[in-house]
Amino acid sequence: MTQAACSLRTLADCSLAIAAYPPFLYDASGGGAVGQLAAVDADGEQALHFDPAGLLIPSLSWRTGRFLGLPIPPGLEIAIIPERLEGSFHATTGAMTLRFDARFRLSALGLYRAPDLLVATTLSTGPVQGRRHRGQGRPLDAAGRMVLVGVAPIAPSGDPLLDRFLGLPDEALARLSCRFTA
Repeated sequence: MTQAACSLRTLADCSLAIAAYPPFLYDASGGGAVGQLAAVDADGEQALHFDPAGLLIPSLSWRTGRFLGLPIPPGLEIAIIPERLEGSFHATTGAMTLRFDARFRLSALGLYRAPDLLVATTLSTGPVQGRRHRGQGRPLDAAGRMVLVGVAPIAPSGDPLLDRFLGLPDEALARLSCRFTA
């Protein structure tokens, strides 16, 4: 099977919402990865794979996140540790669907580290709908930009304080503005 290199880069205009909280505005610029794009199949789709070890997703912190118009407090950080990013791309329509699995690791002032929140979702350039959240992606445009959205169920972390604070179990919504080149 013939494969070609491709690139996915995250941009500044992103957001993340969890449970009933309003979304965090998130500047994810500088993130991304180089992946492998397979040959076009009979349906016009190409399989797409990114090695999680080479995938960089900036942490949500006071440098990259805003909540209700204010920067996230210094010392509070949510690291995103990717475990899987793969799916398909349709060159004719610009549609993309990616399976994304990651661990979200909350820490505060280096003194507190919550158990990882496990996130498994399908990111899509189309519409997504959960029980609480919904979003609309945008296919690849002529400038190489797209918007991927995904709704993920979030199970309790096991930390009673964090689970109560976030109202877990619940769900999260991610909106990622990206640049894709093949």
